[in-house]
Amino acid sequence: MFRRPLSAVLLALAVLLVPLGALSTWAKYEIEDADRYVATMAPLASDPDVRDAVATAVTDSVTKQIDVGPLQGTVESFLGDAVRSFTGTKAFRTAWNAANRAAHDAVQRALSDQSDGGAVTIDLAPITEQVKRQLAADGVPFADSIPVTHTEVTLMESSDLGPFGKGFHMLQMAGLWLPVAAVLLAVAGIYLAVRRRRAIIRTALGAALGGAVLAVAVMVGRGLTLDDLPKDVSRPAAEAVYDALTHALSVAGWVILGVGLAVALAAVLFRRWGKRNPSPTSGRL
Repeated sequence: MFRRPLSAVLLALAVLLVPLGALSTWAKYEIEDADRYVATMAPLASDPDVRDAVATAVTDSVTKQIDVGPLQGTVESFLGDAVRSFTGTKAFRTAWNAANRAAHDAVQRALSDQSDGGAVTIDLAPITEQVKRQLAADGVPFADSIPVTHTEVTLMESSDLGPFGKGFHMLQMAGLWLPVAAVLLAVAGIYLAVRRRRAIIRTALGAALGGAVLAVAVMVGRGLTLDDLPKDVSRPAAEAVYDALTHALSVAGWVILGVGLAVALAAVLFRRWGKRNPSPTSGRL
């Protein structure tokens, strides 16, 4: 008596958990894990927009703290060129990774608690230190006087992180439990279904819809994140950071969509093939 409605409830819950499971896995293993986070951000060291934002921030910070009189403009131009040149080196990539590892906890706080007005920032002190050493090694006269202070460049504000900050900490705590629960609920729901093939088709289509919703949410979140950035935040750099952080999530959404449609199509074709090629004993009593 309760078999059909129970199956429907289980399958509905499974479908609802599909996008949430992808989100919780991403939050737990892509963002919470420091090594994975650094690996995700590492390619940005080669992104021209990020390099330009870092070079501008370091140059502005240093030139505000040194005074060389009438040579200020010349020194600023030279320093800017030196910093931009440094951003193309292996030493910069090392310093970038170190800065991101140090910023990981701040990123966690910004994503988990939007009420504190936090932001996703990178402390450029390690990069400034490397630039100072490089200039000193090249014999630049004023290199030793370059101050190495904590200079933070804001990549995005926590209040502009769109839908991904909502319940972020809870998603991290759930981790793999949500996708595992989705699979178990789907198996149980299909097992209890009166018409299992139809249940498979509907579940697959529901999962595909969940994947599509997830992929669209990433795109919508991108717009919400970038549309109201402060003037001092580089939009191209923020775009690169957002895309890097959500790349795995976006791919997961499209993969779920594709797999769901493929399973549904396979189930439909198998049913039609079975009708056209009935079993030799299907007509016997």
